[in-house]
Amino acid sequence: MCGRFSQAQIAELDRELFRLLRMPDIAPRYNVAPTQDAAVVRQTAGAGERSLDFLRWGLIPHWAKDVTIGNRMINARAETVDRKPAFELPFRRQRCLVPVDGFYEWKKLGRIKQPYFIRMHDGRPFALAGLWDRWSDAGHEPIESFTVLTTNPNALVEPIHNRMPVIMPSAHYDTWLDPDVSDVARLGALLRPFPTDTMTVYPVSRYVNSPANEGPECVLPSEA
Repeated sequence: MCGRFSQAQIAELDRELFRLLRMPDIAPRYNVAPTQDAAVVRQTAGAGERSLDFLRWGLIPHWAKDVTIGNRMINARAETVDRKPAFELPFRRQRCLVPVDGFYEWKKLGRIKQPYFIRMHDGRPFALAGLWDRWSDAGHEPIESFTVLTTNPNALVEPIHNRMPVIMPSAHYDTWLDPDVSDVARLGALLRPFPTDTMTVYPVSRYVNSPANEGPECVLPSEA
């Protein structure tokens, strides 16, 4: 699964690569947790303009009667995303990228769970594949929310966890973000484990275990 990530460096996003017309002020976040707002990149149909928006993590389907369903929708499995009622429509029409500079996974070591931080060798931001939806109800403000797709782990992540987020190669940003692309087979082919050669992993302090904790201490290497 993917249950925590860092958006500390996304102010340094390559605007040309993501084709962003504007870049809002973004406070660094080292420990983004479910139900919190996070930055995602979306593309509008027709004009094809892209924006960096802040959505709630945990997808609330537009048909939901209770917003708390989003607490269980932080991830969507790549293998079944086109068949699940909550994700079927967003997969075809409402895809997004979640820019991060790393994500966390936990490995059980005896009686404790040791957190690890997984990022690119050069520390530059990259993008996770996501889906989004808009929920509204009489008497409530509309809520836009998202989920992160997961797949089988690559060789780097496998010793730590049996799932990893889908990292979208930049060559496929255009296809993934385009709302006019709805071919399930074409989209599904993009949801593969990311190659390990540009990635690295290291243990970090259990300080990151609490969603209330923030700051660069979350990503500092520690002894496992």
